Amino acid sequence: MTRVCRVEIREWPIPESHPRRESLLERERLVEAMCEGVVVPQGLIAHGRGECFDYLLGEETIPPAEEAERTAAAMFHLARHPVISVNGNVAALAAREVVELAEATGAAIEVNLFYRTRERAERIARLLYEAGAKKVLGVDDATARIPGLDSMRGLVSPEGIYKADYVLLGIEDGDRTEALVRLGKVVAAIDLNPLSRTSLAATIPIPDHVRRALRNIARFYASMTRDEARRIVEGFDRGRVLAETLEYISRRLRTIADRLLSGEA
Repeated sequence: MTRVCRVEIREWPIPESHPRRESLLERERLVEAMCEGVVVPQGLIAHGRGECFDYLLGEETIPPAEEAERTAAAMFHLARHPVISVNGNVAALAAREVVELAEATGAAIEVNLFYRTRERAERIARLLYEAGAKKVLGVDDATARIPGLDSMRGLVSPEGIYKADYVLLGIEDGDRTEALVRLGKVVAAIDLNPLSRTSLAATIPIPDHVRRALRNIARFYASMTRDEARRIVEGFDRGRVLAETLEYISRRLRTIADRLLSGEA
């Protein structure tokens, strides 16, 4: 694949013993994906912002996120036309997880981009096909437009996001989340930042890393009946999930601060 940037790619060995090896490997993968035309430079900034919030959460799935993931899984049981929306960062970090979830749930996969070119959409679709996808929407067929959304993100497949009743988004910007909710769609949004417009607008905000979230959603889906799914969705409180996430961060920071003040850390 032709590289589209001038960044010099070098092999930097990351020791197995490094405490943040997985995070560093993710960064390497994103830089490579940028030079392959899958991720845009702005996507690196977005990843860094999310990584910051993952630090605050302790780089693990916290209970409010797990509740949201269970609800997102339940919606796949109840939805008539579910769609998993994929951008460059999601494709670079979790293409296989996207495909596995789509295969398990019967959801469609659609490429949707703010910084959209046909070539970039094709490259993202190719990654998904290489991960095992049978069909990827949003490349040749992004001919419908989400009302009130003038950016390139507004271009969607009429057989995908446009007619979906349930959309799972990953690493999203808030304007499309708001627009989809206004259309009456159920929107689950994976976003480590509980204060983002995406999280605040989503029907099901999921404050977790995209790979952890997708894996958990697939696991919950596999162990759930339709009746259980209905009860889970009916009992979900999005405001409580966001509030408990903020309280979790606050408690964790207070605990760390107390340990530092006492000389324990």
